[in-house]
Amino acid sequence: MKLDVQLDGRPDEAAQRARALIAAGVNGLFTFEGPHDVFLPLIVAAGSADVPSTDLMTNVAIAIPRSPMNLANMAYDLQLLSEGRFRLGLGSQIRPHIENRYGSTWSRPAARMRETVLAVKAILNSWQDGTRLDFRGEFTKHTLMPATFVPGPNPYGVPPVLLGALGPVMTRTAAEVADGLLVMPFHSHRHFRERTLPAVAEGLELAGRERIDLYPQAIVAMGDTPEEIEAATFGVKGLLAFYGSTPAYRPVLEIEGWGDLQPELNALSKTGDIMAMIGLIDDTMMRTLAVVGTPAECATEIKARFGDVAERVCAYFPGSTHPKDTIAALASELGGTP
Repeated sequence: MKLDVQLDGRPDEAAQRARALIAAGVNGLFTFEGPHDVFLPLIVAAGSADVPSTDLMTNVAIAIPRSPMNLANMAYDLQLLSEGRFRLGLGSQIRPHIENRYGSTWSRPAARMRETVLAVKAILNSWQDGTRLDFRGEFTKHTLMPATFVPGPNPYGVPPVLLGALGPVMTRTAAEVADGLLVMPFHSHRHFRERTLPAVAEGLELAGRERIDLYPQAIVAMGDTPEEIEAATFGVKGLLAFYGSTPAYRPVLEIEGWGDLQPELNALSKTGDIMAMIGLIDDTMMRTLAVVGTPAECATEIKARFGDVAERVCAYFPGSTHPKDTIAALASELGGTP
């Protein structure tokens, strides 16, 4: 499997970090919508002459507050900069963030994401094929495209548009309209097999499609020694507690028999008691919801979870900045090639 690793968000450090990760043998870099812009680090990495070319992806860019036209422009230009190695990963976020952080409008997220994916693809294909842009949806309309604003065919083709999903409705939507599914990192092996894959199959059947590329993601507590692994678990438990406090992620806990944990974590999150939240994530939960061990052990677990359905995996190392050799060992054990 190929290995994608998060490119930390500060754009002024992106080139240096990208060089280090690529030198360690990773096959791709991704960004997420955190404290820094999701696109800028990728622009820096793709545009730096001393950074080797590699696959780049947003994972994810929050789509609901953005115009499909803005997303299409960014995707087109990053496809140019990366010489055809860019993937546009989109996500919906949850209602409190959309309304209270982004100041945007929330309603029917799966329907909105379906339309956003279709609109972005319609715009990109219009530029690529020279056809008239005529996208008319329920939430957005794109019918004006004077020649002045047409970049023309992208020499590297149209970049893939991926959709992040966890629940069955959004997962079916991704399987129906997107070029790939970004499997949310908060999941278990059982949830992935019993909930995600059946929803993918339903979406493909509804759309009359045969397949969709799957991009599973794993939260990883990794180290070369027991002490390093133990140190890495703190950040992993923190991220699991954060995800687990969110009502939208309760189904993952429920399928493992831990559904009652979600409201307890949610209540603690409102008081800001992070340590108490982390204390509720025991080792069994951590090893069920995350991947733990040496690079070799982590690679074995990742391949056992996803190796039969995916060609690459996105790895998160919350709270840990691993040395080059540790990342290289994981990449080597997974067996990916550039």
